[in-house]
Amino acid sequence: MSVIKAEDFIESVADAFQYISYYHPKDFVQAMTAAYEKEESPAAKDAMKQILVNSRMAAMGHRPVCQDTGIAMAIVEIGMDARFDTGARDMTVQEMVDEGVRRAYLNPDNPLRASVLMDPAGKRTNSKDNTPAVVHIKMVKGDKVDVTVAAKGGGSENKSKFVMLNPSDSIVDWVVETVPKMGAGWCPPGILGIGVGGTAEKAMLLAKESLMDPIDMQELLKRGPQNRVEELRIEIYEAVNKLGIGAQGLGGITTVMDVKINDWPTHAASKPVAMIPNCAATRHIHFTLDGTGPAKLTPPSIEDWPNMDYEASEDAKRVDINNISKQEVASWKPGDVLLLNGKILTGRDAAHKRIKDLLDSGKGLPDGLDFKNRFIYYVGPVDAVRDEAVGPAGPTTATRMDKFTDMMLSQTGLLGMIGKAERGDVAIESIKKHQSTYLMAVGGAAYLVSKAIKDSKVVAFPELGMEAVYEFDVEDMPVTVAVDSQGESVHKTGPAIWKVKLS
Repeated sequence: MSVIKAEDFIESVADAFQYISYYHPKDFVQAMTAAYEKEESPAAKDAMKQILVNSRMAAMGHRPVCQDTGIAMAIVEIGMDARFDTGARDMTVQEMVDEGVRRAYLNPDNPLRASVLMDPAGKRTNSKDNTPAVVHIKMVKGDKVDVTVAAKGGGSENKSKFVMLNPSDSIVDWVVETVPKMGAGWCPPGILGIGVGGTAEKAMLLAKESLMDPIDMQELLKRGPQNRVEELRIEIYEAVNKLGIGAQGLGGITTVMDVKINDWPTHAASKPVAMIPNCAATRHIHFTLDGTGPAKLTPPSIEDWPNMDYEASEDAKRVDINNISKQEVASWKPGDVLLLNGKILTGRDAAHKRIKDLLDSGKGLPDGLDFKNRFIYYVGPVDAVRDEAVGPAGPTTATRMDKFTDMMLSQTGLLGMIGKAERGDVAIESIKKHQSTYLMAVGGAAYLVSKAIKDSKVVAFPELGMEAVYEFDVEDMPVTVAVDSQGESVHKTGPAIWKVKLS
């Protein structure tokens, strides 16, 4: 019988969440590098290069690969002959995981962003330490405790899908129909996890667990499928990549690097299918406790990453954002690469809701908050450490702000927006009407982006924490014109062009 001390368990969980915040799994780095090398779309290739450079920088600097350091999840498999020694603390497994998460996310050397909100249907108050975690417990044979931890970003988690198909319906057809509707907020290229069978909740868990499996699609393609599940994986992989969605939804060869499938017996009348994507901030690790102490997590070699630096293309346009005019904005074309210099404001869901409430009430914006002729960056940064102006500060999914876009452009004098992924038709129409623009920063390149931010200060709503409105002073911040002043969107034209090429 193994006796697992509570402190060893807690320390191992804390170390694991710190580890995955800055180390991508080796198989992910290898798969992304291979996809980058074969990519033919210049825009997609540039995005993947930013992701790879960012990943290497995060590994070297021990800072998060993404500003969204995720919601903590743990799958704890407890051997029937193992026993926990919690001493006088008398803690449950949930409480031990939560303590580990708390220590990891409040680590002063590498603080992780607090994103978990209590009372989700009401006040949505930040727990400040990312607890509680989502914990799944299984009782298995043996006397050891196996733990898999993952940190799942909201951008990809929000794109999770579930359907009850008829028994004769095609899973491939449903996936091919559904993936384009997910948009690019899940930061492709990534991995699709699919669960088939069981019940509704079982299918979702199967899909989530499949994302923890090694990336091995290229090996599978070389040796060929050996069962129906492997055949299905290949069918979906090839069909999704033929959609031409590409990195960040810009159009290209690789949309998914692998498709993972777990299945379970189901009712004769049912065919539950769940699909959960993993993004460019794939973060998970597995460890085993046998009673001899905390887990030992071996750091990867920096040689596992391609040695490359990021520089914008020679035709990138340097822009003085402090002295920008509508005429200059109107001259930008979809796909143009810009290097922003000057001061930009930030704001996400909570800030936009606060602004709407103030404007609707007639109170107006607080002193010092003026959006006239300025750009807003949809971001919730990680807290700074040491000499940083700000911690990792990559973009959040822009479509969540679509319903506020017309209000911001018509009532605040806002000139343009910066975010991740595509904009919906409502936002595009407003951008066209106001001759505004939407610029795209690369999701999954948060640490790289933060190096372009030279100064940061909170200018409004400090009580919102990472969702407060900041003013960033940026220097050569790389962005791409995603929607121009005439309403043309690269997220529509790019995939359409590449879908035809790939067909």
